[in-house]
Amino acid sequence: MFELKPTEFFLEQLDDISKEATLLIEKKLNLVKINPFRNKRIHRQNLFLFRIRFQDNRKEKRIIYLVDKPFIKILCILDRDKEYKDLEKYLKKLGYA
Repeated sequence: MFELKPTEFFLEQLDDISKEATLLIEKKLNLVKINPFRNKRIHRQNLFLFRIRFQDNRKEKRIIYLVDKPFIKILCILDRDKEYKDLEKYLKKLGYA
């Protein structure tokens, strides 16, 4: 089993998410702890990045996480309508780019 390590940035973003979406995220992250490779991989650099889909207030969002055995680093939440344009910016901010 893997250990989840949320970034401070992710925790800040989580404050802006609705209660219903937060509960859904919690359930999905528990599944990720068991098998982090269950979700779709994002091919960027040489990182093992994956995404979890969810909706909040009828907006498509993605949770981006990095598998770095034995840890799963929960990096950020992206708005789907921006098509991952913010991902590079967030990766730089978190020291992964």
